[in-house]
Formats: sequence, structure tokens, C-alpha cells
Amino acid sequence: MAFVIRPVKPADRPRWEPLWKGYQTFYKVDLPAEVTDLTWRRFFDGLEPVHALAAEEGETLIGVVHYLFHRSTWMIGPICYLQDLFTAESARGKGVGGALIEAVYKEAAAAGASRVYWHTHETNATARSLYDKVAKLSGFLQYRKEL
Repeated sequence: MAFVIRPVKPADRPRWEPLWKGYQTFYKVDLPAEVTDLTWRRFFDGLEPVHALAAEEGETLIGVVHYLFHRSTWMIGPICYLQDLFTAESARGKGVGGALIEAVYKEAAAAGASRVYWHTHETNATARSLYDKVAKLSGFLQYRKEL
């Protein structure tokens, strides 16, 4: 499989959205259209710290990753949070997810970040087998309260 990793472009929305919906389906959520629209706009707003990369094979987007930068009370430079990663079913097991993660690592390093981190569900065994190869499990548990 020959694919390239590149930033998303405004014209990609019709090809990005099915991957975004696939990600939501996997995690059993259905985000309102307003959230999707705002998320898409943020990728192209220079004042927003939110970014997106796509894996493209020919004319088809086969994977996407969304990431953002934020500050930390523990570090001087920014930290990169890899928020969403999704690969089309037809492209799974072919290195797309790993290539998208590596591309985020490069973008984070170029931005002066000292860390990239992300979360996944404990039952996501397939993704975790990749993540165990490209990063270290931190041991931290996430607590949350919906407001």
C-alpha cells in the first residue's frame, strides 16, 4: 500500500467526514453536527491549537489523526495531545495508524513539544497492540465528571 501523510485541506471535508463518523461509531458516540462543523473550522484557524493530518492513498483518505497543543504546569514548552486516530477498515494492519502517529511525533517536535500523549479505551486491544510498540503506557488512570 502506497500512501502519503499530509495536513488536511479544506477540500478534504467530504472524504474526511466518513472517517470522522467511523471514529464516532467505534466509540459509540454521535456528536452533533455543530461539533463536527466547529472541529473542521478549527483545523484551518491559525489561532486554534487543533490540527489534522490525513493518510491518503490515491484519491482516497484512508486515515486521519487530530492533535492539539496545550501548556503544562510541569514543563516550559507545549505538550501534544493526540486526540483522535482512525484508519479505514480496508487499510488496517498496513501501517497507516503507525505512520499517522509518527507524523504527529514529527509535528510535535517541530513545535517544540516535549511529549505526545493520548488515551484509548481499555478494551481497544487492536489499537493497544500498536500503541505498545510506539509509546509507553503511563500508568495514569483518567477520572472525569460530566458537567
